[in-house]
Amino acid sequence: MNVIKQRLNDSAAMRWAMLLLIGVTTFATYYINDIFSGMKGIMETQLNMNSEGYGVLLSSVSIFNVIGMIIVGGIILDKLGIRRTGAAFVTIAALGSLFIAIGGSGKFVEGAFGYGLVDWLPTNYAPGVKLMMIGRLLFGLGLETCCVMVQKVIVKWFKGKELALGFAINMALGRFGSAFAIYLGPKLAGDLSGGMYPSFPTSLWFGFALGALALLMFLLYCTFDVKIDKQLESETVRDVNGKSAADREADADVKVRGPFGWLWNTGLVELVTNKAFLYITALCVTFYAAVFPFIGYAQDMLVNKFGFIKQDAATIAALIPIGTILFTPIFGRLVDKKGKSASLMIIGSLLLIFAHLMLSLTSLTPYIALLALGVAFSLVPAAMWPSVAKIVAERRLGLAYSMMFTIQNFGLMLFFYLIGKVLQVTNPGVTQQLIDAKEATYNYTTTILMLAFLGLAGILFALLLKKEDKKAKFGLELPSGVTE
Repeated sequence: MNVIKQRLNDSAAMRWAMLLLIGVTTFATYYINDIFSGMKGIMETQLNMNSEGYGVLLSSVSIFNVIGMIIVGGIILDKLGIRRTGAAFVTIAALGSLFIAIGGSGKFVEGAFGYGLVDWLPTNYAPGVKLMMIGRLLFGLGLETCCVMVQKVIVKWFKGKELALGFAINMALGRFGSAFAIYLGPKLAGDLSGGMYPSFPTSLWFGFALGALALLMFLLYCTFDVKIDKQLESETVRDVNGKSAADREADADVKVRGPFGWLWNTGLVELVTNKAFLYITALCVTFYAAVFPFIGYAQDMLVNKFGFIKQDAATIAALIPIGTILFTPIFGRLVDKKGKSASLMIIGSLLLIFAHLMLSLTSLTPYIALLALGVAFSLVPAAMWPSVAKIVAERRLGLAYSMMFTIQNFGLMLFFYLIGKVLQVTNPGVTQQLIDAKEATYNYTTTILMLAFLGLAGILFALLLKKEDKKAKFGLELPSGVTE
């Protein structure tokens, strides 16, 4: 009797254990990325910066990726594999979090060890802030490639099984990391004492501890990755020439020679001529640019416009990503069972417009608007990310996700900066010191209204995507596994 050997990913317990191990990377990177989101006022006091400086610090995380480093990371991932690429980029992200913690400790001053590393940065920032910017640069370099690497891990273990649910739970872990940062950061920073927040560095060192834990858990994951690779290799069916189906598919691609042949051969041209991919990428940019930068300023907006105390505002702002922990897996299963991905993206964009208009133009309780924003924040990603796999050939998915993350970072970097700049311009003379003395408040009307227009752009791209789907028959409106 022939005995069929069970692969590691045939065990449900093993699949979910691997998601838990790799999910630590997702949780940690989201926490570190959003570590400042609930502490705008605290940082302005602690680090003597204004709204524009805060925006520059937040936007610095995207600089490497907007020049295409995430695409390079995706190519490296395809060439070197999960283990070597992951070890390198998780380490880079952890190192960035270490620099952030040292910079915010208050001990990195002129003459300190390594000061020459930051001396080239603009002189209007303190040495510690400069080091934090470099830390954000390094962290951003590791962050997005880590995200693509995690997606590839999920496909490796969950393809043909609970793939959509695996993606949704991973997204939920990321949102939980964001919520944890928004809620815990101000608490760890503590109370104002003598014009400073003595415990502020604690929140940053906690971020580094999570980054180090993510690296440890990834190295542990690698021991299982080696085993499943050996199993998959032993099961690969090869033809008489020793080539697998993947090898034959690669050979079938048209190869172009010449000085720019590499550009075609990477698949970049194939993607940028795919209208549906361009529409979903544009939707990705407008949607995330209207959400993530807003989260970075939400706590400060709740304090200034609605009169919440800082701790309560941090708790309420954390509800935005917390809501996605529950709703993203639910919507992911809905997409798997019912389809309607393009339609759900339109609904999510409408909710985004409603939320920002309500927050900017009315003084009604913010809870309804924040709830709508949280639902949109769950609905659009749950429908969008699985749709890419229907629009783009599987052999190009790594590159496709890398390109989406790259272009998304352009939007995030721009709007992190623009929010701070618009807030500064529309509130001349307002400082955090005046706000602490209850002599002034920031007016967020123009700033949040600007984000509502991004929701309008999102609806346009979702409608174009739905139209292209009808023409090309990608099956975006159909359940998973069903084709026209």
